[in-house]
Amino acid sequence: MQRKVTTIPATINKFTAKPVDYQKKRKVAGYARVSTDHEEQATSYAAQVNYYTNFIKSREDWEFAGLYSDEGISATNTKHRDGFNQMIADALAGKIDLIITKSVSRFARNTVDSLSTIRKLKEHKIECYFEKENIWTFDSKGELLLTIMSSLAQEESRSISENVTWGHRKRFADGKVSFAYSRFLGYAKDSDGKLVIVPEQAKTVKLIYKLFLEGMSTHSIARELTKQGLKTPAGKDKWSSTTVLSILKNEKYKGDALLQKCYTVDFLTKKKKLMKVKYHSIM
Repeated sequence: MQRKVTTIPATINKFTAKPVDYQKKRKVAGYARVSTDHEEQATSYAAQVNYYTNFIKSREDWEFAGLYSDEGISATNTKHRDGFNQMIADALAGKIDLIITKSVSRFARNTVDSLSTIRKLKEHKIECYFEKENIWTFDSKGELLLTIMSSLAQEESRSISENVTWGHRKRFADGKVSFAYSRFLGYAKDSDGKLVIVPEQAKTVKLIYKLFLEGMSTHSIARELTKQGLKTPAGKDKWSSTTVLSILKNEKYKGDALLQKCYTVDFLTKKKKLMKVKYHSIM
């Protein structure tokens, strides 16, 4: 006698009309960032993009929600990171359930920014996974580990900033001054890296100072230079009063270099300050 097999249908959720054992795919996005535009970093950037795109798409329980990125942007704050900010906005709008990135330092080197962003995401049931440190933010230990790693990333950023500052000051102390030679009218750099006078351009510089000493305004000088067909430092035909003023105020034409006219006072906010430091003779 053949038995009759009865199939018991899955229980249906009355709210979603789907089986109760139905597992919704998580909408997963990747985030990639490199902080410089050096060739080796560009390679790293492309590798991150390819890796996370393929990694997310390879999971059957995940739905690819996009790849967000910032190239050549610092992570000390999130203010100017368009890709990052768009990702967070999309996540809060319900388009992303999980964000995957290489490491805590790729996400943010600012401890406050990192933790505040993670907490905001957690409030909206959005998780982050940092692959290098193996940190899942929904894990009970996630926030503790994230706080420690974010602090280390911020300290590393501070150390880099101090080393760069020291390097600049050491070059200043050695009398090594850098110039924007392409915009430094009247001078060029020789094969030894020393300043040399460009005779034709020097005539233009002398004319500017001569006209100014004769009482002409910067606007009038600009009109006269344009009329005579003389080229600006940028190689343009039309002069502006601003360009004339910048030449008149450039201390390098008297053989001095004013160092650190503008410097960064906070490595996190990138806030800059104008300040006169001291002169070094360059002639």
